[in-house]
Amino acid sequence: MPLFHFMADSPATDRAAAAARILTNPAAYKVCEGCGSIVASSADLCPNCHSFRFEASAESVTSQARLLGSREQTSVTAEDLC
Repeated sequence: MPLFHFMADSPATDRAAAAARILTNPAAYKVCEGCGSIVASSADLCPNCHSFRFEASAESVTSQARLLGSREQTSVTAEDLC
């Protein structure tokens, strides 16, 4: 499941909380170069776009987490299509 797709009362709050969790341990995550999603470092394929190219530097992960955590979701996930 993508890190920024949650079912809850306040999606913006959940996204900010997910970003905060990622920022405490950026080494556990990586950024998909296909769609910009943040996934667990153990993922081989992005669950959203099925890309296999990732950027795993702490700088990239923290930058993307700050960006995604500060705005509404704009991407379509696999769960949205079900």
